[in-house]
Amino acid sequence: MTKALEGVRVLDMTHVQSGPSATQILAWLGADVVKVEAPTGDITRKQLRDLPDVDSLYFTMLNSNKRSVTLNTKTERGKEILTELIRRSDVMVENFAPGAVDRMGFTWDRIQEINPRIVYASIKGFGEGPYTNFKAYEVVAQAMGGSMATTGFEDGPPLATGAQIGDSGTGMHAVAGILAALFQRTHTGRGQRVNVAMQHAVLNLCRVKLRDQQRLAHGPLAEFPNEDFGDEVPRSGNASGGGQPGWAVRCAPGGPNDYVYVIVQPVGWQPITELIGRPELAADPEWATPEARLPKLGKMFQLIEEWTSTLPKWRVLELLNGHNIPCGPVLSTKEIIEDASLAANEIVVKVEHPERGSYITVGNPLKLSDSPVEVTSSPLLGEHNEEIYLGELGLSGDELPLLKAQGVI
Repeated sequence: MTKALEGVRVLDMTHVQSGPSATQILAWLGADVVKVEAPTGDITRKQLRDLPDVDSLYFTMLNSNKRSVTLNTKTERGKEILTELIRRSDVMVENFAPGAVDRMGFTWDRIQEINPRIVYASIKGFGEGPYTNFKAYEVVAQAMGGSMATTGFEDGPPLATGAQIGDSGTGMHAVAGILAALFQRTHTGRGQRVNVAMQHAVLNLCRVKLRDQQRLAHGPLAEFPNEDFGDEVPRSGNASGGGQPGWAVRCAPGGPNDYVYVIVQPVGWQPITELIGRPELAADPEWATPEARLPKLGKMFQLIEEWTSTLPKWRVLELLNGHNIPCGPVLSTKEIIEDASLAANEIVVKVEHPERGSYITVGNPLKLSDSPVEVTSSPLLGEHNEEIYLGELGLSGDELPLLKAQGVI
């Protein structure tokens, strides 16, 4: 069976997380992704290692299904080889510091001269303006994109989210831009630039907080449990902040992840009152309607927690789902790795690596009926030098060891 992006060649000049997360999705969709690394390799091959002298999980979990070549683009011969790689590619992706690729001699104008059909995608920390040259990291993007200011409890400091919305979140935005550009190319015959900034991607994921900022101009946000409101959207703990109030309530035996997140819809209030042993609240005018409950959300979830704290979270889940009440247990990373349903959906998968053995990684979240995905191991450094340089670019067998000796590959 063919793959969605079969026949598409991606020149992957990315490193760390934001870029590799994007090109990995493209590889899973069937593109031939050639990862170009300096002879020393992507820095994450050696970062956060759990085994000595083996590619780290940081690297392997972001570079599945790719091929790897080494290339020193600071050398003249390296530039010539890169030119040929660009000429043969449909997509080029990079996430270097602003201007780095230009300084190599590969401006957008030059890249267009080499290959007018190429889609050239860049991931940067920020857009044009005063922040352009700031160094961007995951949590820096969260801080400047609206996430940290609205995450945490109102009496505590801003908090980062465990979801990598700055890096991998930006990578997913880049994938959307690349696919759109490839589709437009089918009509125009031309490639184009795709620019995605980490700050912008985080802000896009935080758009409901800008919604609330504008609503705040007309008074306090009743859906939030906060007692006091200034002129900025406050941190509101685990409140959903949406049309239906929600909260994470503690369950037995009281471990760090013994919680269930519960959403109280109008239709769910009556069965909740029965479950918690307070059926009289269903008809009590002080509690019966959403409008009546909004001013005392804290008390409402306290009453629910008095019941859930006596039961294990999986029992709470069973009882709430029995009444079609939206809820979900807080799953720890250990529980996620051991979850049989996630394995059955191939979103938690086991991969064999030639040096580290088997490891667990996240599979493809995009399920296409005509484009199945088998997650394969990340490439070893320069594993495909001979295959690509000799077999595809036509370099001679005599030149390859010479290029290696000269530090070109």
